[in-house]
Amino acid sequence: MIRPGRDEDAEGFIALIGACWAEYPGCVMDVDGEVPELRALATYYAQAGGALWAAEREGRVVGMVATRPLEPGAWEICKMYVAAAERGSGLAAALLDGAEAHARVAGAGRLVLWSDTRFDRAHRFYEKRSFVRQGPIRVLDDLSHSLEFRYAKPLRGIEVEVLDAAGAASAERRLAEMLVACVAGGAELGFLAPLAMDKARAYWKGVAKDVATGRMLLLGGWRDGLLAGTVQLGLAMPETQAHRADVWKLLVDPAARRAGLGRALIGRAEEEARRLGRRLLVLDTLAGGAAEPLYRALGWTEAGAIPGFTLDAEGAEQATVLFWKRIRPPGARAA
Repeated sequence: MIRPGRDEDAEGFIALIGACWAEYPGCVMDVDGEVPELRALATYYAQAGGALWAAEREGRVVGMVATRPLEPGAWEICKMYVAAAERGSGLAAALLDGAEAHARVAGAGRLVLWSDTRFDRAHRFYEKRSFVRQGPIRVLDDLSHSLEFRYAKPLRGIEVEVLDAAGAASAERRLAEMLVACVAGGAELGFLAPLAMDKARAYWKGVAKDVATGRMLLLGGWRDGLLAGTVQLGLAMPETQAHRADVWKLLVDPAARRAGLGRALIGRAEEEARRLGRRLLVLDTLAGGAAEPLYRALGWTEAGAIPGFTLDAEGAEQATVLFWKRIRPPGARAA
């Protein structure tokens, strides 16, 4: 049962967090010295304008989560813990669903959380929930010598963001799921269906490396808190073509289409190209595919079609259409 947390749950909260920390070497709990708020946690979050929940089974606290306003437009997810015996039961998802819903109703447009770098199982859970790593690691001056990753995600509507190398790596599984789904749906993305998940993940590992070295710019697109789209800008051009970039692998999760996410991803890619001083963009797409009308509607110009450029899952040759678009530099006026 999930219910509002109470100050009287203090011992249950302390026992739960202590057990979770004990799973990781070097994590030390000093309640009164470092986390005295655990003695009256409901009051602590209420005074911060937030909320606290507890999951209870047979009179014992087996899960918890809290949320509070962090900065204008953003709320923080805090104290997310689930007992080992309850993991895989859906309890963690239910707790986070409740906290996200509360923050959304309160007006949050973004969620942020911090997670110890040792908590690898928690990282996988947050990444499954479309959180991505952002920014530098936070160093805490505590007995555990804690280092923390910052995770975040947009919560409302359509949002597109640039992912750095850490963000790309943390989004690997979710991006691989999208790639597998899009290939299964017939998209021509350089892979044949059925695409194995490990092969898809290996592709995104390579993308993260290219992002880290500056050869690639990766964009992620969220729809109502779900990472549901992506597109890339290939930046590693010969010196005679340093003014241009390639647009690669526009993906939108089949369940999130027809909401404007693809259009938003291409629009942001054009903005980033402009910011980087790239004046010419080039892409190719399957002739007659779902993306072709989108590029035409966004003002891209067809350069021509190449018959038999790609093979489908049955080995039949398919045509590919080449498109290009001029990008005006910042401040330039239309002719």
